[in-house]
Amino acid sequence: MLISTATETAQQREMTHLVDDQPYRGQEYIGSAPKPGTADYGRSVAGGGGPQAYLVIQPPHSVTRPHFHQTNQFQLFVGGGGRVGKQRADPLTVQYAGGNTPYGPIVAEDDGIQYFTLRQAWDSGAKYLPAMKDTLVNGQQRQVIAVKSCHGAGEIPHQDGAIKSETLTAPTADGLFMQWLALAPGTRTTLPDTAEGGGQYHVVISGSLLRAGEDLPALSVEFASPDEGAVAIEAGANGLELMLLRFPKVPAAPSNGSQ
Repeated sequence: MLISTATETAQQREMTHLVDDQPYRGQEYIGSAPKPGTADYGRSVAGGGGPQAYLVIQPPHSVTRPHFHQTNQFQLFVGGGGRVGKQRADPLTVQYAGGNTPYGPIVAEDDGIQYFTLRQAWDSGAKYLPAMKDTLVNGQQRQVIAVKSCHGAGEIPHQDGAIKSETLTAPTADGLFMQWLALAPGTRTTLPDTAEGGGQYHVVISGSLLRAGEDLPALSVEFASPDEGAVAIEAGANGLELMLLRFPKVPAAPSNGSQ
């Protein structure tokens, strides 16, 4: 399964919700995003419904309280500035938080802060702490933060066929992996096999990604499931800057068969 969503499509799905009386904007990319303020938001339910991806546009000087989710997720910070806990969260910072891993607060500065929330499976929304501490499953906590170095102008190469890459987090035994790539215009390459992990996201940072005849511009998003294999990509006319974020493998369910 390969799901691709262009920026314009997600912008047409934009909604505004009040979070602690602050207007947060959200753009749905893949699946249905949680809806703060609704009766089902943050219920102790997770797992079904496939991947879930959306862009959060958090307003200036707002604070998202510490919380956790029940599913694995990446947060990719792409605009504005602020911090997550004590960690700076400027572009391009990536946070991986496994299910039941508390984090935060997310604090936005003068320009607000914008970040993708990219989940392996559906989640109903934030489980705020300490109010929902009793629902937190201990022993599964995992957090990894990585930062793309020297991000700025001139990252996309222009020599025919040129490819630049930077490994933000080397592949772990269970497949967790974060990589930045930049391709010269018209260049093609094949990404690492999705079967080595639990599915992965491809986020266009600048330039564009060509997919099935469509030009996917900056802030477009793809999800490739583990059965998709090694996904081929092609840069558009202005090249391509891409973040590849691969989840760890989902543990196999225990067998209930008799011995």
